[in-house]
Amino acid sequence: MSDEPTRRRDEGALRALVPRVLAGLVRRGEDFDAAEDALQEALLEALRAWPEHPPRDPGAWLATVATRRLVDARRSEAARQRREEATYAEPRASGPPPEEGDDTLFLLFCCCHPDLSPASQVALTLRAVAGLTTREIADAFYVPEATMAQRISRAKRALAGPPAPRLDQPGDLAVVLRVLYLVYTTGHVGPAARVDLAAEAMRLARQLTLATEEPEARGLLALMLLNHARLPARFDDEGRIVTLDRQDRGLWDTRAIAEGVRVLQSALAVQRPGHYQVEAAIAALHDDAASAEETDWPQILAWYDDLVALSGDPVSQDPAAVLGRAVAVGHVRGAAAGLRETDRLREVLGDRHRWHAVRGHLHERDGDLAAAATAYAEAAQRATDVAERDHLVRQAARARAAGAAGASVRIS
Repeated sequence: MSDEPTRRRDEGALRALVPRVLAGLVRRGEDFDAAEDALQEALLEALRAWPEHPPRDPGAWLATVATRRLVDARRSEAARQRREEATYAEPRASGPPPEEGDDTLFLLFCCCHPDLSPASQVALTLRAVAGLTTREIADAFYVPEATMAQRISRAKRALAGPPAPRLDQPGDLAVVLRVLYLVYTTGHVGPAARVDLAAEAMRLARQLTLATEEPEARGLLALMLLNHARLPARFDDEGRIVTLDRQDRGLWDTRAIAEGVRVLQSALAVQRPGHYQVEAAIAALHDDAASAEETDWPQILAWYDDLVALSGDPVSQDPAAVLGRAVAVGHVRGAAAGLRETDRLREVLGDRHRWHAVRGHLHERDGDLAAAATAYAEAAQRATDVAERDHLVRQAARARAAGAAGASVRIS
């Protein structure tokens, strides 16, 4: 019988230990890049040694081996090597070792250092915290492995300076939340994704909610849960996008929706609303509707008003919010009113595919199928995601065919 399941289980157990051990090395003052390399060597040694000689304390074993690698790499004195190993052999004088969740969050904040670019923050988080390989991360972002390796190496070198920010700095927490949402949205692409980044983002968001009372952390987790609940219905059997109004709501994950609503309610109870909480509230209203026709658009519009008000310059800072509000206006006050909202956004957002897609939707609701087809086609030309571009092409063809059929009926 193949030992492949056992090997995968062992590798999974090793991956779960990475954040705790790496955080211990970084906490002690080791260079992030060197510590991560040493830990990778320790992991390879573990895969060779553990099947025949499993350690009593796997975390301590990895920490000790990684420490030896660091000492060897620096060509230190033998006495220094003994001091390094002793550091990991004895408990800390200041108290018990931190919980695994605390270590993971410490490492997460290191990876989300404000000196790093958003792309580097995301890549380093997936490498060091989630334990994904460079190839897995490169595959998730559809870039060459060498490109991703360079990005991660530059990020690790940039962390050679001061210690990372901690949970008592709200501004830095906002950076962590943004990185987690970027990880989530990258993974929330469909059932064929090679690496479940969305699940990893939700796992980290759960840990974050246990470590901070900041309601936006719970708002983000709620938003992820409420959006992810609809994923089973978001694509058809051929991998094509199914829009929200046409989804089979019987496929939605009702348990995830219920959990998302509970988490959101606990966040809103603090009465410090933020972007993630408001976006989660909008998602909850969509999830609560038994059908597209039963969607509570007036309440959704009210939440969009709150969301836009949270941004100093919403058109440039949060274009998705103002476009979403235009759709809500179209459902509440009529398609013509929604189109007038988009007219006011033309100068700033007119070159974006989502602006044209919203125009197509509103023109279609207004009964102008020719204009809808043109808008959908314009959106398709600007879309960069293949699945979304194909969807918009189909939308344009459908509107064009429906318009031609209507004209034929009127002539006859």
